[in-house]
Amino acid sequence: MNTKKLTLIGIMAAVTCILGPLSIVIPVSPVPISLTNFAIYLSVYILGPRLGLISYLIYMLIGLIGLPVFSGFSSGPGKLFGPTGGYLIGFIFMAYISGYVIEKWPSKKLPAFFGLLGGTAVCYFFGTVWLSWQANLGFASALAAGVLPFIPGDLIKILLAVILGPQLRSRLKKAGLL
Repeated sequence: MNTKKLTLIGIMAAVTCILGPLSIVIPVSPVPISLTNFAIYLSVYILGPRLGLISYLIYMLIGLIGLPVFSGFSSGPGKLFGPTGGYLIGFIFMAYISGYVIEKWPSKKLPAFFGLLGGTAVCYFFGTVWLSWQANLGFASALAAGVLPFIPGDLIKILLAVILGPQLRSRLKKAGLL
């Protein structure tokens, strides 16, 4: 790993730290609308699956040690073990799955869209299972509270990432940073 890659990992972890806390609480769910997944989408476009995952894990560790980088400017292990902890874990798989598909078909928008969608679905699964257990809800109720209200916004984030991701990657390559 060279200095450029380490720097890009740090920058993308910082971008996630900036976007992650920005959230909107919605009345129908204990899960807020957040920009964390959008930051991860961009990270894997720029860094690929392995380095994008490392970037996310750095963000997660920063939040776990107490810096307020999780949704709503929260932090600590309590966030990981609370109702939204499954999504934090699910982001690990989302980053790798999405990054893998994008890396495999780097200039193809349709596979990238479905890769991001598939990674997000896996994240939804982890989040729903955890929310169901944490909040003592049935799976269908957890799905209704923790996934359904977020689908339209997440589709918009995926579309934006599919449009912006290749442009960012191309410009970073032209600048000699990738």
